[in-house]
Amino acid sequence: MPVVTVQMWSGRTTEQKRRLVAAITQAMVDHAGAKPDHLHVIIQDVPKDSWGRNGRLGSENEPDPA
Repeated sequence: MPVVTVQMWSGRTTEQKRRLVAAITQAMVDHAGAKPDHLHVIIQDVPKDSWGRNGRLGSENEPDPA
């Protein structure tokens, strides 16, 4: 039972996540021999203020567009 975990900043739509899960599933089938009905894709949405990079919070490095 393969598990793929994707951690990314919050803000994607359900449709974007749906397409991402489909693409990851197909890539795992094509390149890793995974069976789609056994593959789990977990998306973890992380707020920018809970993600750090280069000593700063993501919300400071990448502010939301106005």
